[in-house]
Amino acid sequence: MATARRQSRPLPKTREDMKTLHDIRRIIHQHQDVLADKYGVNIVGLFGSYARQEQRPDSDIDLLADILKPISLFELVGAELYLGEILDAKVDLIPRRDVREELKEAILRDTVAL
Repeated sequence: MATARRQSRPLPKTREDMKTLHDIRRIIHQHQDVLADKYGVNIVGLFGSYARQEQRPDSDIDLLADILKPISLFELVGAELYLGEILDAKVDLIPRRDVREELKEAILRDTVAL
């Protein structure tokens, strides 16, 4: 069975190379029109280690998104790869509607609005 392979991003070498919440917010806002128009996603929040300010050089950036129109899995992966490029980090893009019920409370508690 064939599986999709994600493009791997090099990890930051030091804490100084890592993005801050301010950096992530600024970059997302600069690219929000492309994300909405081309990929059909609206990034609504950051969760996980970056939101808790506990990130390490090997941490990925976890983003919560609203899906604005019907999109395919390929479009969702395309948005995730685009976000990885603009943030220069590995990104996990999670549609808010797809958050598993047993994880929803913890994720929403952690989420920082973007």
